[in-house]
Amino acid sequence: MPTPLSPEAIRSAPKVLLHDHLDGGLRPQTVIELAEACGHQGLPTTDPVALGNWFRDNANSGSLVRYLEGFAHTCGVMQDEAALVRVASEAAQDLAADGVVYAEVRYAPELFTERGLTLEQAVEAVQEGFRQGEAAAGNRIKVGTLLCAMRQNDGWQRIADLVVRYRDAGVVGFDIAGPELGFPATRELPAFEYLRQQNAHFTIHAGEADGAESIWRAVQFCGAERLGHGVRLTEDIEGDKVGHLAAYVRDRRIALEMCPTSNVQTGAVASLAEHPIKRLDALGFRVTVNTDNRLMSDCSMSGEFATVVERFGFGWDDLRRFTVNAAKAAFLPLDERRALIRDVVEPGYAALAE
Repeated sequence: MPTPLSPEAIRSAPKVLLHDHLDGGLRPQTVIELAEACGHQGLPTTDPVALGNWFRDNANSGSLVRYLEGFAHTCGVMQDEAALVRVASEAAQDLAADGVVYAEVRYAPELFTERGLTLEQAVEAVQEGFRQGEAAAGNRIKVGTLLCAMRQNDGWQRIADLVVRYRDAGVVGFDIAGPELGFPATRELPAFEYLRQQNAHFTIHAGEADGAESIWRAVQFCGAERLGHGVRLTEDIEGDKVGHLAAYVRDRRIALEMCPTSNVQTGAVASLAEHPIKRLDALGFRVTVNTDNRLMSDCSMSGEFATVVERFGFGWDDLRRFTVNAAKAAFLPLDERRALIRDVVEPGYAALAE
């Protein structure tokens, strides 16, 4: 008899996470302690529970711009090497405690240079933190890093260079983050051309705050291997009729990094009931489930799985499929992806299903 889909059972299931922002997943207590240590001003409260609620309430605005305002505090306390090591280590430990066996965590190095850190120092500190966190979690998790360029800023090539330079140290890919509307992925095409020439991986935030045309640019001009969110791909789908762009994304197995709670909070979808995850899954898209920002959205991978189970009636087979989809789309070598699925994901879900 299958194990009931209880929160405890879901937490024990092996999970693969592809879309999680380092600066959106701090522990509230850590924000408070780091703010005191570095002199960061303006926290709305120094009570950890109240602070966590403040981040959540600020995110529940229906606006991506408002959603991003909370990052002034998290990034504000992540401006020295010790802070970055701590935050990255705690992120790895928290994810492992939630049953995540492989995670790709992303951040923009340029956001951590306000007090004199170089881009290289920021990257090396985060990588050290992830390694420490993996060890502290008993090596039950492996973390790969995605480096983001901020799409409203110039200099994407600098971040692309870092991806290539540090790819043998755990940096697995590139992304562009920040306000999508008005800042198309085609602003700095040479950065993507360089990454392809260097055989480097990249995903692109698209179809969250802008429409299907944003996805088209990310895929057809830039060559995105995955899409951050991608919920507005449904603009190219009418009923069961899949348009040419959507069919291309589906048929090329370009993974959709969907973040249900965040997608509602940022206004990418009007409500959870209207989220297209079940529709896209039924049509054969490579759907994955992710957290986006665990602090801002007050969520976890287990919580996101429980949410889609409750709302859409998904079962163990569906959660397994989402996890296998994520493992297949991970920016890992083929042998490591196969081993992850064969040795960790499949046995874990088989035990729960049987």
